[in-house]
Parts: sequence; structure tokens; C-alpha cells
Amino acid sequence: MKIGVLTDIETASGYRMAGLEAVVAGPEEAARRLAEMVQSNQYALIAVDQRLLPDPNKAVERVMRGRSAPVLLSLPNLLDAFSGGDDAKAYMRTLVRETIGFDIKL
Repeated sequence: MKIGVLTDIETASGYRMAGLEAVVAGPEEAARRLAEMVQSNQYALIAVDQRLLPDPNKAVERVMRGRSAPVLLSLPNLLDAFSGGDDAKAYMRTLVRETIGFDIKL
């Protein structure tokens, strides 16, 4: 089983570079795409961008009846995380350094 992320087009590449399967959707199609992901039985965990679906469990409540998987996880949008003036590059540099033990500069 896989880990998937339902996100917007701007952040999908970052998740893919981290080795996750990213499914792109807009707010108007997010609930339908999430339901498709759940019904596919391919995912153990699906992380959902809060900008797309603030409450993913409620959005697919009917589809999830009788299922123990996947686990749905609501994630803050990266743009929102850095809107308070934080430096996104510094955050990502620290995250990469802590994860793999050294800096990568592209």
C-alpha cells in the first residue's frame, strides 16, 4: 500500500520529490478525487491539503463506511505555513538537513 497526497499543482512536485504519490485537484473536484483515491484500495495513508478540503473525513464519510483504511490526514498548505513571514527556503533547508544529514543546493 502507498502513501498519497491530495494537493494543489503548486506543491505536488515537492511531495513527488519526497517519494510520495501526489494527486492534483482543485477545490471544486477535491472531494471526488479523494473518494476515488479511497475506493482504489491502493493507499494506507492519504494526506489532504486543508485548502482543498478542510475536513477530509466529512467529505468522504459515506465512502469510508466499513473501511479501516486509508487513514486520512489533514495537512496545512505550504503557502499558508509560510504566509507569516517565515523564510520558506530556510525551512526547507533545515528540514532536508535534519532528514538526510546534509544540505543539498540545486
